Amino acid sequence: MAPKFDKDYVLKTMQERDIHFIRFWFTDVLGFLKSFAVTDTEVEGAFAEGMGFDGSSIDGFTRIEESDMVAHPDPSTFQILPWRPGEQGVARMFTDVLNPDGTPFEGDPRHALKRMLSKAADMGYTMYVGPELEFFYFEDSESTEILDRGGYFDLTPLDVASDLRRETVLTLEKMGIPVEYSHHEVAPSQHEIDLRYTDALSMADAVMTYRLVVKEIAYANGVYATFMPKPIHGENGSGMHTHQSLFSKDGNAFFDAKDPEGFNLSPIGKSYIAGLLKYAPEFCAVTNQFVNSYKRLVPGFEAPVYVTWARRNRSAMVRVPMYKPGKEVATRVEFRSPDPACNPYLAFACMLGAGLKGVEEGLKLPAESSNNIFKMTDEELKKAGIKTLPKDLGEAIGLFEQSALMKEVLGDHIHKFFVENKKAEWSEYVSQVSEWELDRYLSVL
Repeated sequence: MAPKFDKDYVLKTMQERDIHFIRFWFTDVLGFLKSFAVTDTEVEGAFAEGMGFDGSSIDGFTRIEESDMVAHPDPSTFQILPWRPGEQGVARMFTDVLNPDGTPFEGDPRHALKRMLSKAADMGYTMYVGPELEFFYFEDSESTEILDRGGYFDLTPLDVASDLRRETVLTLEKMGIPVEYSHHEVAPSQHEIDLRYTDALSMADAVMTYRLVVKEIAYANGVYATFMPKPIHGENGSGMHTHQSLFSKDGNAFFDAKDPEGFNLSPIGKSYIAGLLKYAPEFCAVTNQFVNSYKRLVPGFEAPVYVTWARRNRSAMVRVPMYKPGKEVATRVEFRSPDPACNPYLAFACMLGAGLKGVEEGLKLPAESSNNIFKMTDEELKKAGIKTLPKDLGEAIGLFEQSALMKEVLGDHIHKFFVENKKAEWSEYVSQVSEWELDRYLSVL
């Protein structure tokens, strides 16, 4: 876990390291990183009172007549930006967005996650998260011209992005973000860097930092990195498999060596998984929030579309990695459907909200899926009672809009904006005439 700094440490470090600018970071509802810079002389006052800004132009924030917002910096997130100049350098802090009266702003995604983490704490739990984010390197942002034709875990001259990954990992570690793995993924020019697990709020901040660092390093080396879920037809898309667990004062709340079913899962762990399974279709619009997300969620490309769980079976949506003796702390759930273009604050909040709801409702874990679900027929799926995730954004937003749990987890403000924004995106998409339609129909109709 990254060290937690206080304001005195920040002020002292700025003076010692010649930091002249601090970037205040926050996200809009869709998870796009926003920022404004303050000079070193303003930071002490910002810790006391925050810094005012106009929120009316930020997606999902507020109306023009209610535009005044306050960004209050979180000193524990202070990090120097390694890619900026050493002299009169630049650092960043994530901020909590407040109303002018100092109350938390309901449209702030970071606040939505904090509320769910507070609920978990009241139940005696802390959420830990370890995501695996995949992405593509392309020649530029105008095309999908790949850099290599490497495959999964390849270490060959084909993997020309090895140095890019190395530089990215070193930069992340300079910013206090530990990395576990980095490797080439299945598709050409596709890569993955896995962050070491930590508490959910720190991890959401880390994911936002990770996405920017990947893009900054790529840009500095004359290439383009994208977290678009499915940029290349016929190839695997990019996912964000999210490992998660709950810890109590007694340790990992998911582990039970005396599990009568032999899964080494506690009743809490089983109900948490059952909650993910029950509510995943309702929050799919958050974990897979773009039209393109559903081009990845199709059978045949390793992306899970069936609402099932398993231990060894990687075609299931939820996987429980096998327990290793002496590694009780590592007992966890891997939720495999999210993609790396989601808003991590909202995605983690939804996963936690669904899992805790399963615990509250005492949901029973359904039977483990042992078959390769991708090879099952529709009739076999129906007979087995296996549901699927929404097939497109339109279906996903319909389920999300009607979800009482999502209104509770995210709050009315975020829920309402998200529905309106995604309905507009879907409406615009379905009215477009695509190249596929012209190629297929123009010459014959």
